[in-house]
Amino acid sequence: MYFDFGYYARVLRHVWFLKNWPGRQRTLLRLLLWLPLVTVFHGLCFLLDYIFFPRLWFQQVNKPVFIVGHARSGTTLCHRLLAGDGDNFSYFLYWELFFPSLLQKKVIRGLGRLDRLFGAPCKRYLTKWDDKTFGKFRHIHNMSLWNAEEDQFVMRAAFVTQQWAIDVPMMDKIDLYHLDQMSAKKRRRWMHHYRECLKRQLLLNGGNRIHLSKNPLMSGWVGAIIETFADARIVVLMRNPNDCIPSTLKLLELSWRAKGWTPEQYDASLREMMAISFDSMRHPRQVLTAHPHTLHAFVDYRDITAEPRQTAHEIYKALEMPLSDDFDAYLKAHENTERSHKTHFEYTIKDYELSHKQIEAQLDDLFDEYQWPRLSDRNSPQTMEQING
Repeated sequence: MYFDFGYYARVLRHVWFLKNWPGRQRTLLRLLLWLPLVTVFHGLCFLLDYIFFPRLWFQQVNKPVFIVGHARSGTTLCHRLLAGDGDNFSYFLYWELFFPSLLQKKVIRGLGRLDRLFGAPCKRYLTKWDDKTFGKFRHIHNMSLWNAEEDQFVMRAAFVTQQWAIDVPMMDKIDLYHLDQMSAKKRRRWMHHYRECLKRQLLLNGGNRIHLSKNPLMSGWVGAIIETFADARIVVLMRNPNDCIPSTLKLLELSWRAKGWTPEQYDASLREMMAISFDSMRHPRQVLTAHPHTLHAFVDYRDITAEPRQTAHEIYKALEMPLSDDFDAYLKAHENTERSHKTHFEYTIKDYELSHKQIEAQLDDLFDEYQWPRLSDRNSPQTMEQING
């Protein structure tokens, strides 16, 4: 199993010198004691996978579908809409991302079946924990142990995860976004490990389905995805950056503030996120232009929120996938629910060293192409997000 020792050393060094941070000792214990033990455990289970499940040697990842786009642009909505096509797709549930090994997942599923024989006391406890832990954030992002989620998190066992930069603001110290600009050696290592994780998940779900991925972070990985999966299909969500950029900055800021960080401590990370935001709007388009034979679809956020069924049909057509009658019935049954689903997450761009004018100047051609409303000449900023991205 791959482990990025370079990133590990960089995070360890950064935390080591946070002398005045109250969480420093606890985080160092995680890094120096708990993390090595967990990594050895994951590595052993990864090895045993090939012994206990010999089909893994022959498991293929064929024609995977990757949903990318700026954070808060509707990637979650698109992912969970397509995940309703259970006959076609395999994907990670959130709890499965903590256990990258096939053996681990099989054991946990077996324990779940045993739990149901005794009236499911463990499941009831986990449901209460789930509601307590994630319930207060579901107006921002509908999160649960049993929801489809971003599968890049499965790479946390390899120390290739943005979680450390969410816990400790250091997006300016570790770069997980610009994989396409990294060395060929690093791209191969990261993507080989990622492929191994996908193979295990596919075999867990029968072995004959299509992997469905959703990751805003992977907007910077599109080239590496095509390099690794020659038959990959890409869906890119496009939303007015006047909405999704300040919304993403606010979400990150809330996370850091909840952990006790001050604006001075996370300012550099916010600036890095601003730069990544512009790349997220442009990079997938640039890569797909350079790979015209890769099947792909650009999806307007307004379309998928207003006409989710029709948008799903258009995605399937662009990706050259047959859409079954059963899935179409699912889309019909859920269309009104998706249209009426609202969240209330307040944000304003005035909180940041960024203006609507700067955003519109940087992305002027996209504003023209998508006819997004320009807010630079308005006096009152937008302050409410209505749809969960």
